[in-house]
Amino acid sequence: MRSIWNGAISFGLVSIPIKLVNATENHSISFRQVHLADGGRIRYRKVCDLDGEEVTASDIGKAYEDADGSMIPITDEDLGSLPLPTAKTIEIVAFVPADSIDPLQMDAAYYLSANGVPAAKPYTLLREALKRSQKVALAKYALRGRERLGMLRVVDDVIAMHGLLWPDEIRAPEGVAPESDVSVRDAELDLADALMDTLGEVDMDSLHDDYREAVEELIAAKASGEVLEPPESGGSGGGKVIDLLAALESSVRAAKEARGEEEGEGGGADEEKASVTSIADRESSGSTTRRTPTGKSVSRAGSGGARKTASSSPKSSGAKKSTASTGKPAAKKSASSSRSGAKKTESKNGTAKSAAAKKTAAAKKQGGTKAASRKRASA
Repeated sequence: MRSIWNGAISFGLVSIPIKLVNATENHSISFRQVHLADGGRIRYRKVCDLDGEEVTASDIGKAYEDADGSMIPITDEDLGSLPLPTAKTIEIVAFVPADSIDPLQMDAAYYLSANGVPAAKPYTLLREALKRSQKVALAKYALRGRERLGMLRVVDDVIAMHGLLWPDEIRAPEGVAPESDVSVRDAELDLADALMDTLGEVDMDSLHDDYREAVEELIAAKASGEVLEPPESGGSGGGKVIDLLAALESSVRAAKEARGEEEGEGGGADEEKASVTSIADRESSGSTTRRTPTGKSVSRAGSGGARKTASSSPKSSGAKKSTASTGKPAAKKSASSSRSGAKKTESKNGTAKSAAAKKTAAAKKQGGTKAASRKRASA
């Protein structure tokens, strides 16, 4: 790897010659600006404001713009004459615990390479000292015309340096946090913990830039004259989340399904998805709402709903009294009453039929007796 800076690490009276190498690289795809009419490149030229002429790099210097707009020229000789002890030195100023560095201060990352054979011994000494102390080194160094703050730590068998922002370059998070008072329940925290445990850890090497790969495929297809079909959008289902608890439950279930866990461990693929309902309504009414695979909502009333239905019937008082005295549900008592009423009706109908039959038989007998009397009289 090509070095971008040569200098030394100042470790007390020990000087370690090193080379500074970039530890990161940018893989983002860059585009050029072109003229839409003919595809020609759009280029920028450096032009002087006063005479309108284009100038070359050798004719360009530095200047500081004052508040009134006037320019104060600053030459490289002016900057070189400044007392900057870290111009070619990474000067270690302290050793501190790693957790004392705010991640917000992290900037660019570099590898420090020992420059030459004589530098190997003191380089290794500093590396092993950092390992054993489990601390990081705070240092000052100068790069690209300004003094910077850095943090030295060990990565594998290499000393790495992270550029740090100065403390006064970190903005305070004023007006960023929610202004309204929000309370979080223990049940919601428990589900959030369960979701974090379900998502688990990840192999950092498995993460990659999907968008960059899609752009590369698009460029390759355009270059070969192919036309890429737009991918189907897998709708996320949308909807306004009004029940955080239900959303967390669904998230935990979806995360477990994505990880291929068994249904008994947290819900399988055939389990119905819980719809988003209000916690207050759920607790007060005892009803639950489920969303079927076809997307329809089905409500089921709990015991509270059943009691409400029973009490709204015309004979609710009798049903409640029967339930209270016998301990049996009102529905069973009602069914028993219906069967008893049916039996009474059948008994009445049978009695009426029997009486009618007897009356008919008596009439026939009486008619027969009268006929016999008339026959004897005529004889």
